[in-house]
Amino acid sequence: MEQNSENQYISKGALHPLTLVTEEIVNIFEKQGFSVATGPELEDEYHNFDALNVPKDHPARDMQDTFFIKDRPGYVLRTHTSPVQIRYMENHTAPFAIIVPGKVFRNESTDATHEMQFHQVEGLVVGEGITVEHLKGTLLGFFKELFGEGTEIRLRPSFFPFVEPGFEVDVKVGDPSASSAGSPQEGSGQGKWLELGGAGMVHPNVFKSVGYDPEKITGFAFGFGIDRLTNIKFGIHDLRFAYQGDLRFNQF
Repeated sequence: MEQNSENQYISKGALHPLTLVTEEIVNIFEKQGFSVATGPELEDEYHNFDALNVPKDHPARDMQDTFFIKDRPGYVLRTHTSPVQIRYMENHTAPFAIIVPGKVFRNESTDATHEMQFHQVEGLVVGEGITVEHLKGTLLGFFKELFGEGTEIRLRPSFFPFVEPGFEVDVKVGDPSASSAGSPQEGSGQGKWLELGGAGMVHPNVFKSVGYDPEKITGFAFGFGIDRLTNIKFGIHDLRFAYQGDLRFNQF
């Protein structure tokens, strides 16, 4: 709020919480040496599925999960930001570290924790001698800066077609008073383990699809929902609020 010459208060605009958190995520990773990459939201099936080692009969290709384009056979609204990894590797040589923030689409019912459109941030680090230890250190450093020094993470074995081994990433938010970057509010789940995304070592088949030699090159990838991170950071309990156009949502 701001006062004019007539002593009246004038409302000023504010950035959307998703924008605030996206900018913070980008700033944190840029300080770690990552670059930002982008790609199309209308994607072909090769980059969205095939090159990422997703089989033709994988459930993710079902109509229940994917928006196929009726007038553009072979094209979909991207279901994740991972195809940008493929496009980047097709045009760059290792070593590199990138993040990919952007909007993605899933053909599913909406509720407090699901939307047909939402935002993800994808990360990819490729080079020689990259290990799971580098992955865990990168993620721990990121979440401590986002949520505070008391934050803990754990990796649980899981399966994703484009990584091997693959992990679910759980985060426990620690003492909110320890955060200098902004702390989760009461009721956000602090002190509990929260599943926030997936990660793992890039599958050799993914490297082969872009012409990399998996005998020489290794790397890790990770992905998180920006909407979920925003909800935790600001204590929001229904991600649908982000898309309803209510200006009160911007008062953080």
